[in-house]
Amino acid sequence: MSVPPTAEPTLWELQRALIQLREDQREHLVGLRDDLRADLQVLAGRIEQAVTKDVYLADQRLVDQRLAVVERDLAAEVRARESAEAATATARRWLVGAFVAPLVVAAIQLWLASKGGSP
Repeated sequence: MSVPPTAEPTLWELQRALIQLREDQREHLVGLRDDLRADLQVLAGRIEQAVTKDVYLADQRLVDQRLAVVERDLAAEVRARESAEAATATARRWLVGAFVAPLVVAAIQLWLASKGGSP
């Protein structure tokens, strides 16, 4: 069967269809452009929050240095505490020897004197 000549679109209808198609494409392109801009803004915000490798490594070196200083200070504090404890123990022994030894000697002399064994 042949197509009747009136079934084919006219040039005017084709032009309107093309204009409508262009408008639809323009609207979709505008929507895509807006979506792309929003996505780029989100990406830019995320990139601004990111830290570069150089900055990260510099920060890690600083943390390592601070940790080394804290460890060194802690070791010095432990040595100082140990020496203070040793000095305290020595002083305690000296005090015990200085006060207890004469008391023991005096007690022995009193015991000997009470036994009558002293000259």
